[in-house]
Amino acid sequence: MDNQSNERSFILSGFNETMNFRVPLFSVTLLYYCVILFFNISLVLLIVLDESLHEPMYIFLSSLCINALYGTTGFYPKFLSDLLSSSHRISYEGCLLQAFIMYSSFIMYSSVCCNSSILAVMAFDRYLAICRPLHYHSFMTKRRLSQLVCFSWLTPFCIFAINVLLTARLKLCGTKIQRVLCLNWLIVKLACPEADTFSNNITAYATVIIYVSHGFFIIWTYTHLIKTCAKSREDRAKFMQTCVPHLTSLITFLSVVVFQFVYMRFDSTDLPQSLQNFIATEFVIIPPLMNPLIYGFKLTKIRNRILGLVCFKRK
Repeated sequence: MDNQSNERSFILSGFNETMNFRVPLFSVTLLYYCVILFFNISLVLLIVLDESLHEPMYIFLSSLCINALYGTTGFYPKFLSDLLSSSHRISYEGCLLQAFIMYSSFIMYSSVCCNSSILAVMAFDRYLAICRPLHYHSFMTKRRLSQLVCFSWLTPFCIFAINVLLTARLKLCGTKIQRVLCLNWLIVKLACPEADTFSNNITAYATVIIYVSHGFFIIWTYTHLIKTCAKSREDRAKFMQTCVPHLTSLITFLSVVVFQFVYMRFDSTDLPQSLQNFIATEFVIIPPLMNPLIYGFKLTKIRNRILGLVCFKRK
């Protein structure tokens, strides 16, 4: 192999320990992916088709579900295909594309991103609805709503397009990725010793700063929300009904992010490969299913529509 690697493909060596039970793993993964698709698509269609749900909170929720569909589609089809294949290769371009999707859709390299941006605008929406109810409808116009949705999607896309483009210019001296998927930081780790990764490090730090500021903004909105809701029983009821699902989703998301960050920071090779694979992919396992279930069960309007559809079909 040329030391500066003109190789146009990578080997995903994280599959090595799955060979003995790949059929059961394929079956369980396929079922799980179908469940993710069913719940997220159902929630998006319910919001799109029901005019009474054409409110900012539900539109942001549909955006969150679309983000889950986008992120999981970048992982599960390739993962399922590799489980049934004896060759676990991925093209250079395909690896960069998967890294971009993972980076822009879900955590640290993804949902700290699009997910974080969507959760930030959802927190802002709840702040206006509860703390500034008289100004809510005058501020949250269709145009402003469109701007916030575009912000939550375009910001991570632009940031991570830059990250991936900087990675694409690197000369690589390796082709083996010790995971079952491509992630930007794993590709950067394959860079030759003489490769200039300074720009990659700077953009990575800038990305962290941007999304830490998202976190501080969410904390600020919830501080005001809690202060306001503590004064009124009606506001406390609103908080429990509409903010608790968002808060639960946020805590789940942040737990996954922190766990990922700690793992990336210490990256112990002493852990079993199967556990390393789970840690690396938990952001496409937990949030995509948790979010539609949390919002579907907790938000009264959505729960009533679902129950109404179920009762109608029984009749």
